[in-house]
Amino acid sequence: MDKKIEDLGTIKGRILLFGGVYSNLQALEAMKQVAEREQISAENCICTGDIVGYCAQPEETVQLFKLWKAKSIVGNVEIQLGEGAEDCGCDFKKGSRCDGFSQQWYPFAQSKLSKSSLTFMKTLPDHISFNYAEKRVTVVHGSYFNTSAFIYKSSPWESKQPDFDVTNSDVIIAGHCGLPFNHKHENKLWLNPGVIGMPANDGNPSVWYAILDDTQERFTFKHYTLDYNYKLTSNLMDNGVLPQEYARTLVTGIWDNTEILAEVERDLQGVKIQL
Repeated sequence: MDKKIEDLGTIKGRILLFGGVYSNLQALEAMKQVAEREQISAENCICTGDIVGYCAQPEETVQLFKLWKAKSIVGNVEIQLGEGAEDCGCDFKKGSRCDGFSQQWYPFAQSKLSKSSLTFMKTLPDHISFNYAEKRVTVVHGSYFNTSAFIYKSSPWESKQPDFDVTNSDVIIAGHCGLPFNHKHENKLWLNPGVIGMPANDGNPSVWYAILDDTQERFTFKHYTLDYNYKLTSNLMDNGVLPQEYARTLVTGIWDNTEILAEVERDLQGVKIQL
């Protein structure tokens, strides 16, 4: 199937990167406030997908995202919802805890989204590309070849290199796996800014994003943590439908399970992330 790629041309100024909003309205509000405080325009704010997900306010979250006018690619959740599919498309192992939880939050999200929100999701590109500080950058969700691919820092470079080759990119911005990291190899960079809808399994309720900077006339980046009203987000999930395990994760910063993680990342549960 042909991919829809939005080429933004050459971008100047700082760029705000984030992903995995997961229907977490409070986190998105806090992220928008960061952009406004840092005077980063909406067209320089880019989401790696999965605007909708585990939390309690899918419709409100999509509507705020539309109002903000930030950029986004499709995540697997947007693809599945837009197609009216029966599951989130994460390729969770059948019978796993993640699979069971998805059978709770995905139908909930489906039932709450308006026609206008579903139509908006269908307009999102598969990938975004642009030139920045003499680098060619491509934004993917899991990977260029598989929206649902879980790629971590520990994933071998051989699993990342094909994305650079097919897009002729110097930098890949990715999401989906839920963890912030950067992996440099020779003159290439794989950068995951992290997600803002759920904490990063590090024992801290704060979430993660990143900013690209060209003010020194060269390509630089930095990871940041985002504080928001996670207690309200967690309380709103107490509706008798959504997984309470995810509601607890918002508060504890610890994932209910680590079945999707690679061994290296699994062993880092509860360990402070330093980037």
